[in-house]
Amino acid sequence: MTHTHPVDPVITPFDRLDRQVVQALMIDGRVPFSRLAEVLGVSDQTVTRRYRRLRGEGLVRVLGLPLGSRVGLYQSQVRVSCVPGAAGAIADALARRPDIAWVTINSGGAEVACMTRSRSRRERDSLLLDKLPNTRQVTGVSARTVLHIWIGGPGGWRGLDELTSDQIRALTRPTRAGGAEFELDPADRAMLRVLERDGRATYPELAAATGKSESTVRRRLDHLTEEGVLFFDVEVLPVHLGYHVEAQLSAAVAPSDLETVGRTVSTHPEVPFAAATTGATSLLAVVVCRDIGALYEYVTTRLGAIRAVAQLEIVPALRPVKRAGLLTDGMRLFDPPVVSGG
Repeated sequence: MTHTHPVDPVITPFDRLDRQVVQALMIDGRVPFSRLAEVLGVSDQTVTRRYRRLRGEGLVRVLGLPLGSRVGLYQSQVRVSCVPGAAGAIADALARRPDIAWVTINSGGAEVACMTRSRSRRERDSLLLDKLPNTRQVTGVSARTVLHIWIGGPGGWRGLDELTSDQIRALTRPTRAGGAEFELDPADRAMLRVLERDGRATYPELAAATGKSESTVRRRLDHLTEEGVLFFDVEVLPVHLGYHVEAQLSAAVAPSDLETVGRTVSTHPEVPFAAATTGATSLLAVVVCRDIGALYEYVTTRLGAIRAVAQLEIVPALRPVKRAGLLTDGMRLFDPPVVSGG
């Protein structure tokens, strides 16, 4: 196993302020607590205590992540079929890899799904062509290259609705959408290694990691954020927000309809991730619902109303293993082991 952290089965459900804090951080992951307190109408101390408790108990984490399409990452969704009883070990092995951001055990426990974020085509192909196929417990591997992401990066998930429109406007900072590939320098990469573990790392911490002054890293961080190269993700397990069912949907959509359908699906509050991919089913989405009945209702009504969605596959996620680079036992988030050589 990748971790042996004790799990307290009793976790206090998120109250309204918890959910407001989470939604606010999805809008601006580095908003000063004083500003956040002002927008929410509570004291600085209240916001600070609340975030520190959520962060300290492994329930919420702000992460600073590069936008893969801007920094040349090769992103693919990989499904690994395995012999009965082997999924846990394979999922844990995949979760230890720094080039894999998401891992779930799916279906009847004989499939592992993961999302790769490789720095080079060679790194990605080595995993897909050499390492996985040569693992004895693996019976099949399929991969879909991510072509475009509608939701699952900058912009945040729409599943929380705890803030007013005025509060949302007060927290929103303008950023550039799109843009050419951006070359990160060694100091940028050093800063990102810190932010990928803690998106609210202090400027002194970032300065120490990069060897630059605090004013320099502040300016560089602002530049990367404003240019849309870096975004701040808030990782929180859906169960703490009342969503107990998660599934991956794969749909066949005609190329002429794909952009319209993808944009529509990305507005659904049940969908935290939607992307266009290669393969027979060109639309990939992650859906979170309160229960199985809510998943059925979503598929048959909201998704069913989109006539361009033809063939549809629904694969329930049985157990999350890694989310946005963090390990999880299904209730809490943990740091992965440090890999030497970064």
